[in-house]
Amino acid sequence: MLALSHYNSSASPFLPRLANDSGGTVEVSVAVEGLSQQGNFTFVEPTTSGIIAVVLSMTLGIISNIVALFILVNAYSLQRRRSKATFLLFATSLVITDFIGHAIPGALVLRLYLSGGVSPEDFDSSDGMCQFLGGSMVFFGLCPLFMGCAMAAERCLGVTKPLLHSSLVTKTRTKICLAVIWLLALCVALLPCLQLGSYTYQDPGTWCFINVLSDTEEVDVVFVVLFSGLGLTSLAVALVCNTISGLTLVLARLRRQPGCHHSAKSHDIEMVVQLVGIMVSSCICWSPLLIFGLMSVIHSYTGTIGDNLLNYKTLMVMGVRLAAWNQILDPWVYILLRRTVLRKIYLIAKCQAGLRGTILGRWEPTSFPSSEKNEVNQV
Repeated sequence: MLALSHYNSSASPFLPRLANDSGGTVEVSVAVEGLSQQGNFTFVEPTTSGIIAVVLSMTLGIISNIVALFILVNAYSLQRRRSKATFLLFATSLVITDFIGHAIPGALVLRLYLSGGVSPEDFDSSDGMCQFLGGSMVFFGLCPLFMGCAMAAERCLGVTKPLLHSSLVTKTRTKICLAVIWLLALCVALLPCLQLGSYTYQDPGTWCFINVLSDTEEVDVVFVVLFSGLGLTSLAVALVCNTISGLTLVLARLRRQPGCHHSAKSHDIEMVVQLVGIMVSSCICWSPLLIFGLMSVIHSYTGTIGDNLLNYKTLMVMGVRLAAWNQILDPWVYILLRRTVLRKIYLIAKCQAGLRGTILGRWEPTSFPSSEKNEVNQV
């Protein structure tokens, strides 16, 4: 999907064809000038450097997901604590979903990019590949949001009600939850097959998504409201759950009495920090597309989009660019926000600030069962 970044967001990749159709360059100049007055159109032909940038972006995403997957699988195989194993099972499933969601839609978009895209007059004619690409974007968009929400809810229960968590959350139920998430996202993505919504090519003709800008009907509005509503609700629930988990851990540290050994362990801190990273990445990457989609379909259906059509096309392209980055950023949450990295950050912060007697000083070395325990004592 990152291939979109190499087209101007409001340009058509087929302007050069005007020269052949009109029989001269005067008509081309007039057409380009007229378009420029409406939306500052500038045509940028696909170049070798652009294709290389697209390939590098896809390669970065694939490598990042593979590295994160290796780290999570290795940690899962060594983990004996059930709550941590449950979290790692969720996280591994999320990375696998991100990996597939980055490779398949990205390859299809790259193929469209290399072939020159689809002409604007064919935007409304949705072929099999457009249906598959649009469905993939909806499916692989909802799955990470649902999983992030489920992970946040699971950790919130584990931090606030550990006894209830231990009795309710099992590996079998976690796998069932993952299956339900995938099935729910698949059902939403397949709604256009039941004539409940539609997928169409989007400007500049190199990607497909829900019809939000042209000839929108009631079913299109309902489909977009369902998609965006589910996504935004998942983000909101994750925000609430992560906030509760974080505050609970902080209060547990502040209320800890000397000699008390019931303080939050480092694995709880690690999981909550990673969940916060996932939530922030998802909010930044997916919120624009979810909100822009709602805005576009409402204004298009009510007929109030008017001269703002070009602006909404630009917003949709910007939204899908950001959404594509979520599948690249998510793996780095697990790569960078691991316990070993957090421990190093803690040691550096404690050495620099000299916070032995402050709140950070309440983090006991016993919370970090590792070979660096002696180093923490020396500090």
